[in-house]
Formats: sequence, C-alpha cells, structure tokens
Amino acid sequence: MAKIMLVDDAAFMRMMLKNTLTKSGYTDFVEAQDGAGAVKKYEEEKPDLVIMDITMPNMDGLQALKKIRESDPQAKVVMCTAMGQESMVVDAIKSGAKDFIVKPFNADRITQTVGTILGN
Repeated sequence: MAKIMLVDDAAFMRMMLKNTLTKSGYTDFVEAQDGAGAVKKYEEEKPDLVIMDITMPNMDGLQALKKIRESDPQAKVVMCTAMGQESMVVDAIKSGAKDFIVKPFNADRITQTVGTILGN
C-alpha cells in the first residue's frame, strides 16, 4: 500500500485526512506540521504521495512544493487550500502540484483524488 505524507500545521486536519484515507484502506502515513518539516521528511521517507496545506508557518506549502519537486521532479503532491485562495492554487499547479483539495474537506473528493493520482 502507498505511503502518504500529510502536511498541515493543524493536527486536527492531519487527523481528519488520516481517518478519511484509513477508511479507504490506506494505512502507511508520515506527518509533518510545516513546510520545512515536509521537505526534511520527504527526503527521509520518500512517500508515494504528499497532501500539503498551502498556508503554514516556517515555510508555506508552495515553497515546500518547489523544494520537494527540485529534489524529486516525479514527486506527487496534492495541495490543500481554503476557499478563496484560487491564485495560490494556480501557483501550485504551475509549480508541479498534481491536484488540489478545498477545505472544508469532502471525504469522497479526497479518496477520489488520492486513488486517481496513485492509480488505484
């Protein structure tokens, strides 16, 4: 089964994503609470997919996405964004994000996006 890294400064959001994905059969998770931690953990863990918030302290999701894609151009990253951050989504896609999920999360959208990207 695929290893998925969840990156969000809110532990509650990481837990919600983990619970949703666990119900769909995913069991291998890595977590980070900011962009800097995500870049470091990506290097250590080499997850199959990253689901990352855009707005975080220390290093935002867009900066982390660019750093991860520099080290691994094949990295599969899905960005999470709150309503009204469309310009950030455009930047994320231009920077190599595979897709984006809008908060508040829709469980079906999450599992559909993850399944599509991972080829399940």
